[in-house]
Amino acid sequence: MLLYGSLIIFFVASCSTVALPVPDIPPYLKICHRSDPHLNDCIKESIKTLKPYLGNGIPSLRIPPCEPLHVDEVEINQFSGPIYIHAKYSNISIYGGTNIVPKTIKLDLDKDRMRLKFFIPWLEMIAHYHLNGRIMMLPMVGSGLGHGNFTDIDVIITLQMERYQSQKTGQVHQRVSDIYVDFVIGHATVKLDDLFDGDSTLSAAMNLFLNDNWRSIVAEIKPKLEETIGDLIKDFTDKIFSEFPEDVLLPP
Repeated sequence: MLLYGSLIIFFVASCSTVALPVPDIPPYLKICHRSDPHLNDCIKESIKTLKPYLGNGIPSLRIPPCEPLHVDEVEINQFSGPIYIHAKYSNISIYGGTNIVPKTIKLDLDKDRMRLKFFIPWLEMIAHYHLNGRIMMLPMVGSGLGHGNFTDIDVIITLQMERYQSQKTGQVHQRVSDIYVDFVIGHATVKLDDLFDGDSTLSAAMNLFLNDNWRSIVAEIKPKLEETIGDLIKDFTDKIFSEFPEDVLLPP
């Protein structure tokens, strides 16, 4: 759930920078054309051009401030394998998302498919949490402030698009018909305050356990995280595409 906010912003940035050829669009938005033989490189450069402006947000593109990025709530339920837990995170602040590094961008115009590879050096999350359940047979319950630090994150997003005729504009738009998200975290540390009703001994032991076993825990909840991230990216992306026809976002 931590990654989804940053991925949303950076994917929106990549899409929004493809092309918005209207008079009041600021000059830091690099326009890319479908006929450009180096289209993928153009989109990649457009993301780099826009990055310095993401911290304060860009209202005209409906991009909120990204440093930190604020997310209202994320809920994850995992009820299989060694993890049986209900977790809700609210008032989430994510730092470090504007450090994203676009590695490769591949847009297949014939198949209406885009594949993006990013590297994120580090992310920090602060959120209020509420969870109840068990992890690897150990009971886990608590509600309070949570901190997470994540480094060396590789992210892959694949978007399958489809065209439709908009009743609003009378023109052809695109929307996400399918999405695939994959990520690999190099290292993670977490700290959850007030576990077990504030029992300092149990809380310290559980935090130590979480940090010693974070890879196994992430592996178990990863499919649900990727599904959650994908749903949120799809929702946000479809809002952008519903506003701008295809020939505005990506002119010939």
